[in-house]
Amino acid sequence: MPQITVDYSHAIDHAFDRAGFARALHGATVEIAAAKPEACKTQFRASGFTAYGYEDPEAEEHAVVHVTIGLLAGRSEETKARLTEAVLALLREHIEDDGPVLHASAEIRDLDASYRKF
Repeated sequence: MPQITVDYSHAIDHAFDRAGFARALHGATVEIAAAKPEACKTQFRASGFTAYGYEDPEAEEHAVVHVTIGLLAGRSEETKARLTEAVLALLREHIEDDGPVLHASAEIRDLDASYRKF
């Protein structure tokens, strides 16, 4: 814990500083949600195809980034909201604004009681 997944459009591969984002996000997660640094794990998944509204997906005029953070239950709604806002601010810092219109979102969810790891 935390389990962090970043889904993003491949159109921003060149503009997304994933390593820098992961380091900064791990720091924010430790600071805001009291996670242990060694517990922070982030997986990036580039999507080969992104569709937006009725626009031609081949034009790649829009890109999507969605960050999901799974935490063990017990964080307040205020803590989750602070972390979500931090995620969005960090995305702005680590994705160059030189291409498609960026649609970014983030959510914090409680991991199910069945969560286990090794």
